[in-house]
Amino acid sequence: MRTALLTVLALGGFAANSLLCRAALAGGGRLIDAASFTSVRLLSGALVLGVLLRLRAGRYQGGSWGSALALFTYAAGFSLAYVRIPAGVGALLLFGCVQTTMLGTGLVRGERPKPLEWAGLLLALGGLMGLTAPGATAPDFTGAALMAGAGVAWGVYSLRGRGSTHPLAATAHNFLLSVPMALVLSGVSAGMQGTPHIMMRGAVLAVASGALASGVGYSLWYAALPHLTATRAAIVQLSVPVLAATGGVLLLGEQLTPRLLGAGTALLCGVLLALASRWRKPPAASREPR
Repeated sequence: MRTALLTVLALGGFAANSLLCRAALAGGGRLIDAASFTSVRLLSGALVLGVLLRLRAGRYQGGSWGSALALFTYAAGFSLAYVRIPAGVGALLLFGCVQTTMLGTGLVRGERPKPLEWAGLLLALGGLMGLTAPGATAPDFTGAALMAGAGVAWGVYSLRGRGSTHPLAATAHNFLLSVPMALVLSGVSAGMQGTPHIMMRGAVLAVASGALASGVGYSLWYAALPHLTATRAAIVQLSVPVLAATGGVLLLGEQLTPRLLGAGTALLCGVLLALASRWRKPPAASREPR
């Protein structure tokens, strides 16, 4: 029950990130500009993770500038994309590109997918192509490209963090290292567009995204992960785009278009199919003791 509760709360935090970011940046960033949102999110996340680490008498370790760069690239692309695209579309693109990156990396490293995995991967890629194909209901191209880049960056960040012996310490360290990068982005943005645009509500949404949905959410997820198999951890994350799309419709007034419904179904079913082959039980003969 404890693991189930931690998992549900963590996945809610992941979906909340999309909703909070979209709520702050919708309408061209009238509440806060994307660069400032990124800086506030990473800074508040670093502070909360630092406090949690201190409470556990831990120390910063396991992070790296490479992982911090991947984290920053994800956060910046995530924010810039949500100025242009809805929460549900963004979550699907992010999730699809994360999974595609991780599966593609496995192929490059010599993994040999089973037929079901190939079928699932092709179905998921078809869903992504259907979501972004030109048409009247297609998402903004620049926004979709930015979110796709954020998904690739998060996939790289996840791959770099696999096997970490101190996940909370490594995450806190990476957040801390990413803050200077975010501040540079804010400086460049200010130089190009003038004074940063930050209203109180936008700042509160950014802090909630960084401190609660990211800092606390990631901590809850790492607490649940030791009690989940890799397959189960991947499967339960299928709920994040669904939660984000539902929240976007109910809370932000976004439209549930046939394109989003069809492409999202194809993408999620494709990933589920690809994962299915990994938990199929081997034939009885292969499980007999020798």
